[in-house]
Amino acid sequence: MPQITYIEHDGTEHKVTAQNGQSVMQAAVNNDIEAIVAECGGACSCATCHCYIQEEWFEKTGPVDDMERSLLDFVPSPEPNSRLSCQITITDDLDGLVVRLPESQY
Repeated sequence: MPQITYIEHDGTEHKVTAQNGQSVMQAAVNNDIEAIVAECGGACSCATCHCYIQEEWFEKTGPVDDMERSLLDFVPSPEPNSRLSCQITITDDLDGLVVRLPESQY
């Protein structure tokens, strides 16, 4: 099972063993990582699961579709490596993924 590391804005790290097929957001919620709010539950409608993907992992997380891109326009601190964690599906290829979390999710 893939291991994902979530790093909060203050540097606090959470290493999580995740299940293939679930989203990066759901793995965070299931492991009580409060820096991912996930108000819409993964419906790609709120952007409260905003995260930053390290450059070496960005392409492995899959393409950003138009809906996700439009929501990312409204996050407080967008970066070129911004993603919505609800839109990233965990696979064995993401074993070792590092996800940085913004200071605020609204």
